[in-house]
Amino acid sequence: MKVCTFVLIAALLSTSAFATKHKSAKGADLLFRLEAAFAQDAAQHGHDAFLTWFADNGVELDDGGGIVTKEEMRKQSPWAEGTSLTWTPVKADMAASGDLGYTYGNYVFKHKDKTGKLITDYGKYTSVWKKQKDGSWKVVVDMGNSSPSPKPQQ
Repeated sequence: MKVCTFVLIAALLSTSAFATKHKSAKGADLLFRLEAAFAQDAAQHGHDAFLTWFADNGVELDDGGGIVTKEEMRKQSPWAEGTSLTWTPVKADMAASGDLGYTYGNYVFKHKDKTGKLITDYGKYTSVWKKQKDGSWKVVVDMGNSSPSPKPQQ
């Protein structure tokens, strides 16, 4: 029982510390932290977690496709077993008003084709973040486009 209590207290403290880090961060640093938490959440929990980071009016601009609302994203099938999406921001910037910002970087999307073969797609993305009325930050626009595979290091 003491071990369970200790683990629960440690989890609560780490969650509190995580929230405090986000509140104390500002500008580009805040956006980098938000993007890292977003990516980690999606990597661990897939499609449903990906959607929690979108504002209610958030949209995704599909590579070669249309504009997909959050409501339409909710209707999409969960990511199949073995699917992973990882990304790394390389730049972030915040508006002087402090309520709007963007990040961009590179992503890797791994999934299986119809035959079960693992496919790896590479690309670039941009996320536009907006501070919500409750003080939280959500993605209002997410877009990506595919890129060729990276060249091997020599």
